[in-house]
Amino acid sequence: MSFRTELVSVRNPIFYKTITIILFSLLTMTNMKAQTLFDPQSKTNSDYWYVIDDVVMGGRSSGQIEFTEEGHVKFHGKVSLENNGGFSSVRYELPSTKVHPERKIRVRLKGDGSRYQFRVRHKRNSYYSYTTSFETTGEWQTVEFPLSDLYPTFRGRRLDLPNFNHDTMEEITFLIGNKVPQNFELIISNIELVD
Repeated sequence: MSFRTELVSVRNPIFYKTITIILFSLLTMTNMKAQTLFDPQSKTNSDYWYVIDDVVMGGRSSGQIEFTEEGHVKFHGKVSLENNGGFSSVRYELPSTKVHPERKIRVRLKGDGSRYQFRVRHKRNSYYSYTTSFETTGEWQTVEFPLSDLYPTFRGRRLDLPNFNHDTMEEITFLIGNKVPQNFELIISNIELVD
C-alpha cells in the first residue's frame, strides 16, 4: 500500500465514525467515575433526610436539620448523656444504588472540630451499619471513605462480620456520640460515589 493510499483510507467516513464513537465512549466513562448521591441543587433530596436521636432509647439528645440558602444540609443540636443517652444522627435515604466495595464515598462538609461517625447500610432494613469515624477541622473539607474500609457495627459494638462487601447501598448516616455532652453543627454540601 502506498503512502497516498493510506491517507485516502484514513479519510474514510467509517474510520471517522469509529473514532468518534470511541472518543465519546471514553469521555462518558470518565464522566461516570463520579456519581452524585446528594447535590445541593437537587431540592427533591430534602424529603429523604431525617434525624434519629437517643430519644428512641429514652435519652435526651436533640438534633435537627435545616437547609441553608445554598441547599446544604445543616445538622445541629445538643448531645446529652442523661438517661443513658449520648448520640444524635442524621440519615439520608437513597434509592437502591449500585456500588462496588472498591469505590469510595466523597463528602464535602464543614464540621465544628468534633469527631463524627460515617455509616452506610446496604439495605435500609438491615439491623447493622458499616461504620468509620472522622475528625472535622472547623473549616470546609473533603473527606473520602473507601467502602471496603467500613466495618459492621450494631449499637456501638463491632460485629464479627466482614467489612462492607455488598453491591448495593440504601442509606447514609452521620452520627455524633463522643460520650460527652456537647453542642454540635455539621454542614453537608455534597456526597459523591467515586473510584
